Amino acid sequence: MKYRKLGASDLSVSEISLGSWLTYGVGVEKESATACLNRAFELGINFIDTANAYGRGAAETFLGEALTPRKRATYVLATKVFFPMSDSDKGLSKAQIEKQLDASLKRLKTDHVDLYQCHRYDTATPLDETMEALTKAVKSGKTRYIGFSEWSPEQIQASIAAKGVEHFVSSQPQYSLLWRRPEEKVIPLSADNGISQIVWSPLAQGVLTGKYDPDAPPPAGTRATSSEMGSFIGRWMTKPVLEAVQKLKPLAQEAGLTMGQFALAWVLREPNVASAIVGASRPAQLDDNAAASGAKVDPALFAKAEAIVAGVVLNA
Repeated sequence: MKYRKLGASDLSVSEISLGSWLTYGVGVEKESATACLNRAFELGINFIDTANAYGRGAAETFLGEALTPRKRATYVLATKVFFPMSDSDKGLSKAQIEKQLDASLKRLKTDHVDLYQCHRYDTATPLDETMEALTKAVKSGKTRYIGFSEWSPEQIQASIAAKGVEHFVSSQPQYSLLWRRPEEKVIPLSADNGISQIVWSPLAQGVLTGKYDPDAPPPAGTRATSSEMGSFIGRWMTKPVLEAVQKLKPLAQEAGLTMGQFALAWVLREPNVASAIVGASRPAQLDDNAAASGAKVDPALFAKAEAIVAGVVLNA
């Protein structure tokens, strides 16, 4: 496993990180989730990403219990705040950040997280209020650094311009061969201001593993057939997308990689990406994903892959 520095922080994170959206505490049984977490550490994955909204606290609760036996200094832990936790608890106000951070720490059974992220931008709260609350969280020791997810370039720039506050070290956008919007503005702006990308859905919800045949129903047991995990995959489950993905197989084979490894290596070719989040439901998936770290691929193969999927890339 290779590691990269996270923005203008002193955190060193594994190129492949373990996420918990739609999986742990929600769509994956506890025994399987624990097996995945243990395997992640065995493979050298040191970065665990979650959010208070995942299962309305269920993912954090699972991780709090599962991580308790491990020394806190051996892993980097990130969580998020913004989405509703009740009818009245949501957003990035000072009161919500304080309340939700304390609740997350309690569920995670720790006195601090390494990275506290704004899960989205809160248009109902002044940015100054949010930044001041996050700064207080850092100064209190409850989080070491702060980040954001899916903010617009204008919102990012406004946070960079804020004076007398802590500044973000990470951005968490969706990014993959099939979703390249961050390349236009978010990545260049981030790279110029000490902000690294921690990308989610680098495998386009598993579609880029090539396991979905454009002329056949999804295999039983895959995310596309799961009532808990399959609701976000629909945009990719179209015949043109699946046909384009199948055309990537010879390129992955030429690179000596599986389809999933090839897609992850493509994401990691970008220097501003610190880590690619994977959401494994089985340890074997992590074995495959982790092998993408440090993979050496001829850039010409990546260029060919980009040309193949050019007609089906979605950016909105």
